[in-house]
Amino acid sequence: MSAEPADVPPERQRDAERTRAEILAIATEEFADRGYAGARVDEIAARTRTTKRMLYYYFGSKQGLYVAVLEAAYAGIRSLESQLDVDHLDPARAMRALAELTFDHHESHPAFIRLVGIENIHHAEHLRTSPIREGLAAPAVDVLGGILARGQACGLFRTDVDALDVHMLISAFCVFRTANRHTFQAIFDRDLLDAGRRDHYRRMLGDLVLEYLTALVGQT
Repeated sequence: MSAEPADVPPERQRDAERTRAEILAIATEEFADRGYAGARVDEIAARTRTTKRMLYYYFGSKQGLYVAVLEAAYAGIRSLESQLDVDHLDPARAMRALAELTFDHHESHPAFIRLVGIENIHHAEHLRTSPIREGLAAPAVDVLGGILARGQACGLFRTDVDALDVHMLISAFCVFRTANRHTFQAIFDRDLLDAGRRDHYRRMLGDLVLEYLTALVGQT
């Protein structure tokens, strides 16, 4: 739903954008902390400078708000990926830079990890209704695919993998480190987000990706 007609005064439009952004920020916290079923629209409205009625005006429904939260969460990492300047780097360094970007983002956005987990519990039924769902994949695939293609063209990377294979590999490491932090610590007495081990894990991710991509080169 469009928040304001196109011909509204600029200041009013800016106010609407600020209000919408504030609602999304609070709703992200609520949905990430309480899940879709547990989050309450009344509580979200109470924590913002608006009303439940205005919230529905901007987003239509609780589900509409939740989908907008998911879209914004995915758009955040996709924006960073699309802005990553790696064309001047050799393919190996470029791939490591992309992996490090994902590592940094997921570590600093635990709400994103929780939202992804929550939506998987719902079998992505809400995300599938998003009108921009297909566009949320493009930056990740395009940037990663470009790096991969450059590495394959010069014989550095194996040719039997595609961009989604590598995306899955990077995401698996980064999501596990944040999502499983507490259970991993309870069982193994190691905090995966311990600052003292951060650089080690960041290098470890890049090493894993590059070792996989360069293994068996010439035999694939």
